[in-house]
Amino acid sequence: MSKLITHEEYVKANLRLEELVDIVDDDTPLDDPLAKEFMKISDIIECYEEIHFPIGLPTLQEMIKLRMFELGLRKKDLATLLNTSASRISDYLNGNREITLNVAKALHQKLNIDSDIILQ
Repeated sequence: MSKLITHEEYVKANLRLEELVDIVDDDTPLDDPLAKEFMKISDIIECYEEIHFPIGLPTLQEMIKLRMFELGLRKKDLATLLNTSASRISDYLNGNREITLNVAKALHQKLNIDSDIILQ
C-alpha cells in the first residue's frame, strides 16, 4: 500500500471492517467481492497502524523477566542456568551492567531469546 491515508479514512476503514467481519468468514471464497474488500481494508488499516502505532521489540530486560516468569525461574535459578551469580543477574535486569558475549549466547540458547532482542 503506497498511498498514505488520513486519520478520518482510517476510522472509516475500521467501521467498514466491523461490518464486514459479520459477513465475511472462512467459508467466503477469496474471489468474492466482499472478501476482496475485506482484504483491501485490512491492508489499509495495517499500513496506517504500522506508521502511527509501531510496536517495537521488547527490551532484553523485559524478555529475560518474561522468560523467568514463563519458566518459573528465580534470579538464583537463572544465575545457575547462565553460569553466573544472582547479583550479576540483578545487575543485568536493572541495566547496571552490559551482558557478556557468553551470557548473550546462553540467553539465546537456553532461554530462546531472539538474537535481535539481545543485540539491540
